[in-house]
Amino acid sequence: MESAPLPTVALVTGGIRGLGLATARLLAAQGQLVHITYHRSDGRAAKLEAEFPGRIHQADLEDQPQSEALVQAILERDGRLDSLVHAVGNYDTGQATGAALLTAMWRSNAMTAMHVAAAARGAIESSQGAMVFFGCAGLEGHGPRLDSAAYAAAKSALLVLVKSLAVELALSGARANMISPGLIPHDAAHEDAMSEELLAQIPMGRPGSPAEVAAAAAFLTSDQSSYTTGANLPVSGGWMI
Repeated sequence: MESAPLPTVALVTGGIRGLGLATARLLAAQGQLVHITYHRSDGRAAKLEAEFPGRIHQADLEDQPQSEALVQAILERDGRLDSLVHAVGNYDTGQATGAALLTAMWRSNAMTAMHVAAAARGAIESSQGAMVFFGCAGLEGHGPRLDSAAYAAAKSALLVLVKSLAVELALSGARANMISPGLIPHDAAHEDAMSEELLAQIPMGRPGSPAEVAAAAAFLTSDQSSYTTGANLPVSGGWMI
C-alpha cells in the first residue's frame, strides 16, 4: 500500500495581513503547510495562531541574518520548503528626487525580496519549487509616475532581479515569477486603492479582490505552472496596460 504524499510547505512573507494573508489562507485550504511572517503585527499574530499553529514568525527581512534564520526555522520544523510568496513591500508617494524615500522603497521592496530569496534558494531548488514576488501594475511600460516614482522604481528593479533569478534557477527546475496587482482594496491597503478617481480608470470597471491575487499566486506556485518562469503576471483588470 502506497503512503500518502507529504504535504508541501509554503512560506508567505508578509502573510499576516492583506494580500499575503489571502494567499496564505488559500494555500492552507489546498492542504499545504503554510508559514507566515510579520514585522510588526499589532496583535494580528496572536489572532492567527489557530490558523497557522507554530508557523508564524517575526522577522525583519531587511536584515539578511533574520531572513536566513527564518528559513532555517522552517526547515527545522517541516524539513522542506517548496514555495515562497514574498508579499512584503511598503508603498508610499513622493517625487523621484526624494533620495530618502527611494532608499526606503528600495530596502522594503527589493532588498527584502533578495534577502529571503537568497536564504530560501537552496531549499527551493532541492524541491524544484517556485518563488513568487509582488510587483505593481504598469511596470512593463516603464512610464513616468508623478506620485509613486520611488515605489515604481524599486518594483521595476525587482522585476529585473526576478527575471535574472529565474534564469539562475532554471537548470534546477525551480522557478521565479512576479505578480503585479492593480487596485485591490483590502484591510491593509493604501488609501489610493480606494480612490474613486483611480478606480474609474480600470478598463474592467471594478477593483480586484484579494482572492483573485491569491489565486494567481497559487497558480504560479503549483505544478500547473511548472514551465512558467521569468513572467510578470498582471492582476489589474487592465489598469495601466
